[in-house]
Amino acid sequence: MTWQLRWKPEARRQYDAIRDAARHAWQTRQKAGRTKSSRQEGLCRQVRKTLRLLSENPRHPGLQTHEFRSLPHPYKKGEKVFEAYAQQHTPGAYRVFWCYGPKQGEITIVTITPHP
Repeated sequence: MTWQLRWKPEARRQYDAIRDAARHAWQTRQKAGRTKSSRQEGLCRQVRKTLRLLSENPRHPGLQTHEFRSLPHPYKKGEKVFEAYAQQHTPGAYRVFWCYGPKQGEITIVTITPHP
C-alpha cells in the first residue's frame, strides 16, 4: 500500500526551505566547478528519501520510527504522533514528525526539524 502524504503548513515551509537551500548550494557549486555535494544537498536527499520511505512503508526499519509524545496530534486528541529519522549520527540530526490521517491511507507530515 502506498500512503498519500499531506502537509501541515509549517512542515511544507520547512521542506521548501531545505529544498531551496540545496538548490542554491548546487547552483553555487556548479558555477565554481566543484564536484563534491554540499551539506544542504545531502540533507535534502536524506529528507526526500525519508519521505519516500514513509509513503511506501511507515514501518521501514531504516526510518527507526517511534512514538513522540511531546507533539499533539493535529486532528484527533490522544492519537499518536511519530518521529522518523532522516539523519543518524550527525549533530543536530534532522527528524520528520508525522501522524496517520486525517483520512484512511494518508500520512500527515507535521514538522521537519533538527533534533535538539
